Amino acid sequence: MSTIHLVPDDLRNLYHVREWRNATGILATACPDEWQDIIEVLRAFRLLRSEVQAAGGSKSPIAAQIDGGFYVRGWQEKQFQTAIKIDDELFESPTHKIDCLKGRVALEVEWNNKDPFFDRDLNNFRLLFELRAIDVGVVVTRSTELQAIFKALGKGSSYGASTTHHEKLWPRIEGGGGGGCPVLTFAIKPELYVDDGPPNLEQIVAAERLSEAK
Repeated sequence: MSTIHLVPDDLRNLYHVREWRNATGILATACPDEWQDIIEVLRAFRLLRSEVQAAGGSKSPIAAQIDGGFYVRGWQEKQFQTAIKIDDELFESPTHKIDCLKGRVALEVEWNNKDPFFDRDLNNFRLLFELRAIDVGVVVTRSTELQAIFKALGKGSSYGASTTHHEKLWPRIEGGGGGGCPVLTFAIKPELYVDDGPPNLEQIVAAERLSEAK
């Protein structure tokens, strides 16, 4: 039975939300403090036009906005030092860094990477879950529908079909990419978009015509 109903209604209006192996129920009952942090950060997030247009480089301001919301609440970037021991030989096998970790919850933000990063994240969740280091993994990404906004802003070529968006993520989860690790995903919907930039010429003309019509 799904526990997705435990996600507040307002978040389900702003994000596409999906879970694997009752991740929401685990968060709400076994990790309530971390769950509250997730709710608060995602509730406060807005997809700003100025940040979409400025996105680029090693880390976009959009991902930084989300990460920053978690870091001020005590979450940390974390790399686990794992190893395999065979008789007297030790083979180091470190995991990839987790964007945000608190308690036993690992959270990754995939705004605009190449889609194989989803495979890396899910494999990381699987390994850390099997090693009993985490109880649940969370992925925050973007919805496919945002492409229309990017095109309107002249940024469509920066967000291709082979980058990280929810239609690339969910088949991987349903195919068992995260193994037995419970996973909860949030995909940013157009409802979160805020045009915080100055109006362009077309917007000014449209506003004037509307005013004259009244």
